[in-house]
Amino acid sequence: MANESLADIQPTQWDATLLLRGLDAMTEWVVVVDAEGRITYLNAPYADFLEVDPVAALGRPVAEVIENTRMPEVLASGKAELAQLQLVRGHHMIAHRYPIRSGGRVVGAIGTVIYHDTWEWRQMNAQVQALEAEVDYYRQALDARAGARWQLTDVVGESEAMRGLNAKVRKIAPGDASVLIRGESGTGKELYAHALHRLSERAGGPFIKLNCAAIPEQLLEAELFGYEDGAFTGARKGGKPGKFQLAHGGTLFLDEIGDMPPAMQVKLLRVLQDREVEAVGATRLVPVDVRVIAATHRPLESLVARGEFREDLFYRINVVPLTIPPLRERREDIPVLARHLLARLAERRGRRCPVLGEAALACLCRHAWPGNVRELENVLEAAFYLGGSRLDVDDLPEALRGSVATPAPCDLSLKAALASAECEALERALRECGGNRTRAARRLGIAKSSFYEKLARHGLVSDRQSA
Repeated sequence: MANESLADIQPTQWDATLLLRGLDAMTEWVVVVDAEGRITYLNAPYADFLEVDPVAALGRPVAEVIENTRMPEVLASGKAELAQLQLVRGHHMIAHRYPIRSGGRVVGAIGTVIYHDTWEWRQMNAQVQALEAEVDYYRQALDARAGARWQLTDVVGESEAMRGLNAKVRKIAPGDASVLIRGESGTGKELYAHALHRLSERAGGPFIKLNCAAIPEQLLEAELFGYEDGAFTGARKGGKPGKFQLAHGGTLFLDEIGDMPPAMQVKLLRVLQDREVEAVGATRLVPVDVRVIAATHRPLESLVARGEFREDLFYRINVVPLTIPPLRERREDIPVLARHLLARLAERRGRRCPVLGEAALACLCRHAWPGNVRELENVLEAAFYLGGSRLDVDDLPEALRGSVATPAPCDLSLKAALASAECEALERALRECGGNRTRAARRLGIAKSSFYEKLARHGLVSDRQSA
């Protein structure tokens, strides 16, 4: 056999022979060249397709044996080329090419044809998409049952304040201690409540939330603790479980707890102390196993001093405090956060993500953002629909455009400035390569895996972009 005669040319150790026979048994086609681009190995399946003798091919320039080969380019650049389309003998194939290094220099290259035609690739891609759809279905079903949608990876920000906050969240999440999340409106308090639940040992249990400011005082007790059949006029037949009963084995998120009426504060404190709930109209106590996460934008210490919030309840819910910094105190996060929000909008609407111009970005950086991330998201959504493929200052609301003349600097750290420049380079490469991420990575001179990591870090990943 041609294989065995080739093996005779190579070192005769048994493992070398076994390796060569293994390469011949593969469905992938393999070719290896030396530093001059001459073939040093061609496996049998590839040789059969090319209709050449694998032994006779040894020492020949690879371009003479394989048409449209890019092995010489890989030798010259020293960079791998992954999942590249190549036309050989009328067949469009998908190939990988890797440089081989020794002592810090390129001494050869290896190429593999992983799909013999595009139909095979489409088949595999369809299988992957089907598996991803199935995983997404079960993930959504689990999230719908548990109630928590967001996790810590959904938090966008690399400032020192956010890194410290996220590190603290990871430490306290596994425990059962009550957590009080403080922060101005729009900073993302609910997002952190979801993240705490998803990182906890209760992640498989329910995540129930209640906005204490949105429920009338006369209905709040029934919402929290439930009621029995006939407990009051208009009560649902058979009764209704409260939020505490629904959250049994999981987490109860009490948003805007600073607006809870004083009478309800007493009853909530009793439940937190005794871990038992008495529904409205019931004659017995029901034990509950619930972790409570509360949130407020109000200064509870001042409310306690004025007698508007119970001191003992404050200490009970404030076992572990978390304070989310306002956006104006972490301006270095604004560039990456703005681009992330635009990318999410574009994906949701099925449109190409617009480029955020430097002047518009500087305007965003100067704004005080009293509404924090929520206000930034609303501003970008308006600009997204008003602008085109590039968002400039004129696409921003007039109230923000007035801040352009403000002499205050953008206050970007060196790290944030470098991140902004990197993001601009990624966007430009994608734009110039028509959205093709493989060509864009090659143009930037980085590996495709690194390119994907950078896209994810800057919120530029979209399933609609070409691979």
